[in-house]
Amino acid sequence: MTDTLINPTDSLARQNEKLLKISAALMRRVEQATNDSGAGYQQFQRAAMLEEQVRDRTRELERALDLLNESNGQLAEANRAAEIARSDLSNAIETVQEGFALFNADEMLVMCNSRFGMHMPDIRQSLMPGLSFEAYVELVSRSRYLALPEGDTPEGWARSRKRRHTDSHVIFNVHLTLDRWIQVSEHRTQDGGTVILQTDVTDMIRLERQERERMLDDQARIIRATLEHINQGVCIFDKDLRLVGWNQRVGTLLSIPAGRFALGTGFDKLFAKVQERITFSDPTMPDRLTAWVYRQTSRPPLSFEVTRGSTLVLDVFGQEMPDRGFVISFTDVTAERHAIQALYEANESLEQNVLDRTVELAEALKDAERANASKSRFVAAASHDLLQPLSAAKLYISSLDGAEPHIQDIANRARSALHSVEGILEALLDISKLDSGRSAVDIAHVPLARVFDQIRDEFAPLAAQKGLDLSVIPCSAIVRSDATYLKRILQNLTANAIRYTQKGRVVVGARRQGNTLRLEVWDTGPGIPEEAQAKIFREFQRLDATASASEGMGLGLAIVERACALLSHPLSLWSVVGRGTGFFVVVPAVDEIGPAQGVSRATPAAMAVPRANLIALLVENDADVRAATAIVLENWGVNVLEVASEAEARDLLQEIEIAPDVILADYHLDNGALGTDVIRAIRDIYGPLPACLLTANRSPYLRTACKREDIELICKPVDETRLRTYLSNIEPDQPVIPT
Repeated sequence: MTDTLINPTDSLARQNEKLLKISAALMRRVEQATNDSGAGYQQFQRAAMLEEQVRDRTRELERALDLLNESNGQLAEANRAAEIARSDLSNAIETVQEGFALFNADEMLVMCNSRFGMHMPDIRQSLMPGLSFEAYVELVSRSRYLALPEGDTPEGWARSRKRRHTDSHVIFNVHLTLDRWIQVSEHRTQDGGTVILQTDVTDMIRLERQERERMLDDQARIIRATLEHINQGVCIFDKDLRLVGWNQRVGTLLSIPAGRFALGTGFDKLFAKVQERITFSDPTMPDRLTAWVYRQTSRPPLSFEVTRGSTLVLDVFGQEMPDRGFVISFTDVTAERHAIQALYEANESLEQNVLDRTVELAEALKDAERANASKSRFVAAASHDLLQPLSAAKLYISSLDGAEPHIQDIANRARSALHSVEGILEALLDISKLDSGRSAVDIAHVPLARVFDQIRDEFAPLAAQKGLDLSVIPCSAIVRSDATYLKRILQNLTANAIRYTQKGRVVVGARRQGNTLRLEVWDTGPGIPEEAQAKIFREFQRLDATASASEGMGLGLAIVERACALLSHPLSLWSVVGRGTGFFVVVPAVDEIGPAQGVSRATPAAMAVPRANLIALLVENDADVRAATAIVLENWGVNVLEVASEAEARDLLQEIEIAPDVILADYHLDNGALGTDVIRAIRDIYGPLPACLLTANRSPYLRTACKREDIELICKPVDETRLRTYLSNIEPDQPVIPT
């Protein structure tokens, strides 16, 4: 009966209430209606049973209440444990040495330690739980301790900060007042919350700044040393006509005390001092020089003579620099002028005196030629010596690959600067060799396919970076030329085209002209005005006067002209302003033009990895270069044995009883020793080991010697990509182990 009259889902109180009503109704029926069959008694029995069931349900209700009280106790205990855990978490976060904050998935601040926001005391009191992330950003953007970048506003900074917040992982630096820096690291949690860490990186950034300034000081010392070794007096003025560089030679030639030269001295003030000590051959020249200095348009080269005292004759040459500054050089030409005077006097004398003076003039001219050749040799030697520390610097910077992002960014900037210095030094070497007449050419059959492939591989990334389409038309022709100079000619022409072309394309190809081949480099750049087409082949001439020195010093086309003259390759150009320019070099052809066939393409050097446990014997007498090279090699997984001489190499290899897999040696070692001799001696003991010569010597004789003795030649500054490719191609061998 109860199964049908009582709903089991009702509460116990409701069920008891129903049972009481049923019991009362039954009792009334028992009292009011009894019959002979005992129906009343049966109803009484049912009422008694219902009362028993009510008592059972009451006991069950009491047990449920007991369970509820027990659960409430457990819940209170869990709350106490959670509060203790939260306190422990807060204590743990407080011990962290960095600022810490946690925002939940609804962008509300849950907790933070006392170090979070400690660098901004004016907002610290507002960093309380419940603060929204957007409000937190607004507080930071308007803090008086935030050092906003120049031209930025609090609103702009806040928008930039919120954009960064959309990424899952963010790391950036924030500049504060008093030259302090903090690094902000922001990460998403699995439930959509955000963790923010703040680290004080002031000391690290200041140390990086000091290191960067030290590197710039080193470069300045190198330039200063170069200026002091030049036989000419030099003054360098910036675009604001202030003195920014000079050497001691200029003070000697002009008889001006060194104390009169001061950094930042204006041209007018210094020129007034110079005029007191010299006499112009042309009385109008002072006004012409002043007009040249203050000229608003491009300054053409200026040359004139002055005298100091009664004997000293100085040749003065003014040349504008790409940044609108200018250089004025003073050359002592007294000997040459005396020789000319002697010739003039000889012409006024008897025939015998004419003959005698002619002989003297010849000697004087020889002296002048020797002086000019000496100057060219000095430039070549100075540039050559600078390649050694430059190579070490490049290798040290390469060792930073894989470092932290901010350090990697600094390394990339330093690498770019050193690459520009390397290009300028190589251009100076080329110019000095071409001017001195010491350039040796090796005329042979040169496959254009190989040269064109090298041009494509070298300049395709640069063209893509500028958004240009570089097309190198395949060609299987063979020409008669010097492979090195022909490649340099095409490199300079292609680099020049990419530098001055802002949009469009650059095309490199070849066209048949009878029994010759015309190599062509076309671009869609701004074009060259007709009046400027002759002067672009001069040194330090660039059409873009606003370009920086890192984009070249205007030597590329000068090298092209000299190299073409040396090889007897006619050079010409076509250009229309606003349409583009084409340069043409005509070379003798010995093959028909056709599509390039059978040209193997090397695996990209960036993919090359030296084999594991490769052992390299490094022979280098310069400690800095040796250390830098060893660091780079070890970063590639190469085991390096460092020595400074052949004797050290013998002793070390004998001591460890291990033969190297490859020999890497400098050419010029201490006490007149040569790297080729060391390689030859090690090979006599351990067999025909692979060997590579790392040197700044670029003579054709050395290249021939290396080919003859199967020695790889890599010129300094060392191209780490080429060195890595060379090491990756070394196969394991079984060298001879001496007993």
